Amino acid sequence: MRVRGGNRGRVSVAGVVCVKAGCRPRFFYRLHLWRGRTGERESFAWQDYRDLIVAVHQQLGAPVVWVWDNLNVHLTGELTDFIAANSEWLTVFRLPVYAPGLNPTEGVWSLVKRSLENFAAADLDHLVRVMKRKLKKIQYRPHLLHGCLAETGLTIELT
Repeated sequence: MRVRGGNRGRVSVAGVVCVKAGCRPRFFYRLHLWRGRTGERESFAWQDYRDLIVAVHQQLGAPVVWVWDNLNVHLTGELTDFIAANSEWLTVFRLPVYAPGLNPTEGVWSLVKRSLENFAAADLDHLVRVMKRKLKKIQYRPHLLHGCLAETGLTIELT
């Protein structure tokens, strides 16, 4: 998203759609704000993804089966080591390369982008506030998450 008054800075979002037997689908996310400052990380690091996985595990209070796309940071040795060290509660499957249609989170991003198509942010902080509001609306509308899951065409069998 572009903001008025300059072209430096970016907001990145990492998110996950979760399904647990007997519960409504849930959506968890994290934002990363890059203001274009020297030495500042531009995007999520492997530790941010690790922290998201741990937070989801704690919120759900259950073992986690994580399905991931092939983003390069998802393939780092540190994350691979973290996954191996936590195999008692974490199982990871990787989506095939170039298979965004199988990822329900892509449906969430589509909803967010559609809701922001005629939006002009005054600055990065304004963009962050609006994005958080849009993402929170999706979190509290399980029918939207059901739609994102259904759009993948995958059958999820919960036991």
